[in-house]
Amino acid sequence: MDFYQVLERRRTIRDFSDKEVSNEVLEKILSAAFKAPTNDHLRQFEFVVVRGPENIARLVSPVVENTQRIQQTGLEAAANVMDEDEHAMFVDALPKQQRMLIQSDCLVLPFFRQKDYPLCKPADQSSLNYFASAWAAVENILLAATAEGLACAFRIPIGNEPQHVKLLVNAPEEYEFTCFLAIGYPAENAHICKQKEINIEDRIHRNVW
Repeated sequence: MDFYQVLERRRTIRDFSDKEVSNEVLEKILSAAFKAPTNDHLRQFEFVVVRGPENIARLVSPVVENTQRIQQTGLEAAANVMDEDEHAMFVDALPKQQRMLIQSDCLVLPFFRQKDYPLCKPADQSSLNYFASAWAAVENILLAATAEGLACAFRIPIGNEPQHVKLLVNAPEEYEFTCFLAIGYPAENAHICKQKEINIEDRIHRNVW
């Protein structure tokens, strides 16, 4: 699979089979994070890999309550502001937020060490370099997993989820929890949301907008 095929096939998939991801393949995928550009060339990434439904369920326990709250108030409101494709993705994704994390063969918790500013409290645009560094690394992982025939789904933590995770895994205070990253082999009947069709020529402006 060449690079552009990987880009084309990279999709968020929230339905996993029970096939195990080997440690060798997982390490290969996670090593891709260290090839991403990072602020100050620090590459201060650490990963906690969690396997087993019971272990994962303990880590993601706040997800249920937080997701239910969004489902109660968000789905109906979203229908009024989202287009058809966007809403269909939202409807598919919300009920699977906890299940996709538990059913994946392994849950990866990426952490990124801060040097100056908190990840979510930048002082100015330049200090967003930390946020960009963390997500460039995650994107490399997603692409590497796709190249290995794996599926990924991630959840941005909300509410009390970052504190809960950091406490349970004993993460150092100076490290920021980036996301829940589920990695596994896709189920045979895995749902793939319809992608937006973009005409690139309409998005490229020459010299001026």
